[in-house]
Amino acid sequence: MDRLWINARLATMAGDGLGAIEDGAIACRDGRITYVGPRADAPTASELIDCEGGWITPGLIDCHTHLVHAGDRAHEFELRLKGASYEDIARAGGGILSTVAAVRAADENALVAATLPRLDALLAEGVTTVEVKSGYGLTLADEAKMLRAARRLGVERTVSVATTFLGAHAVPPGADADAYIDAVCAMIAPLAAEGLVDAVDAFCEGIGFTPTQTARVFAAARAAGLPIKLHAEQLSNLHGAEMAAKAGALSADHLEHLDDAGVAAMADAGTVAVLLPGAFYFIRETKLPPIEMLRAAGVPIAIATDCNPGTSPLTSILLAMNMAATLFRLTVDECLAGVTREAARALGREDIGTLEVGKSCDLAIWNVERPAELVYRIGYNPLRARVWRGR
Repeated sequence: MDRLWINARLATMAGDGLGAIEDGAIACRDGRITYVGPRADAPTASELIDCEGGWITPGLIDCHTHLVHAGDRAHEFELRLKGASYEDIARAGGGILSTVAAVRAADENALVAATLPRLDALLAEGVTTVEVKSGYGLTLADEAKMLRAARRLGVERTVSVATTFLGAHAVPPGADADAYIDAVCAMIAPLAAEGLVDAVDAFCEGIGFTPTQTARVFAAARAAGLPIKLHAEQLSNLHGAEMAAKAGALSADHLEHLDDAGVAAMADAGTVAVLLPGAFYFIRETKLPPIEMLRAAGVPIAIATDCNPGTSPLTSILLAMNMAATLFRLTVDECLAGVTREAARALGREDIGTLEVGKSCDLAIWNVERPAELVYRIGYNPLRARVWRGR
């Protein structure tokens, strides 16, 4: 073996719960896990790393972000503090469209430079895979610029980057929504041909796009052989999650207004519910996602930061877990699964998310006495080491 981590407690996240192994060891070769189990049965290795009794989890996964953007929307935050709603700001020309203007004015290098500090904050908390959406360009050239910047993050840093095309994020100023959806559908094939897209998303909402318009984007994604995801039921119930699940979506995200039909459809399809407590907190939402219905139906639950400049300027996956526990009443096991095993499912990735032989050796090693500390503490980072592909 290349490396062997010993004297560790493992939260493998395989199966149900934490899949804990006391006095465990992990070995890797060529970036892949080759052994997970008791230290007594571990193979020999060229390099031995003593974890001094710390816990090892899979590398954390932030499966829903808008990490690549320019500028900020601190002024809109001030307006919300004075009583303006998210919809009020969006309809007045703020919201997503204000970030669109900033992104269009920035070149690719500027976008990368602006994004790296946000990415570094996530990496410092054990993130080894991050999803990054476009959606602040709204033209083929600007969406491609965002996606190229996202791909470059995986060159500038030791992290896996999953890219999602979110052209159907907002209607450009002065454009007709149906005509713009035609343009979005036409963007998918060239972006996919350039290797810039891993999945396709849309914002199905009263201030976004209708289910009918969203279905057209899904059809174009399927024609290009790309999986789909959906922003659904955040501010109202347009039954987008149900539609997305029936179309085979990897995930439906937000879900505060999800109903029982949507839950049932997601359960039938295996569509992951991605909860975004940072946005819930930041826009002072009061309608909770239907956690008990999701649990009862066996819908997988993931957690992400939703890092974006307008509704969730959050760059802490640890705080996202704490928010999921305190605001949504998720358990410690659910929170940890939500940023490992279930987050991997939300990205359609079978090679990460658990500590199992054959998977990528992406690890987060923690100086904690019990995994609950990762969810319980606020503003404290006990990361000992981050390992990406065995390094």
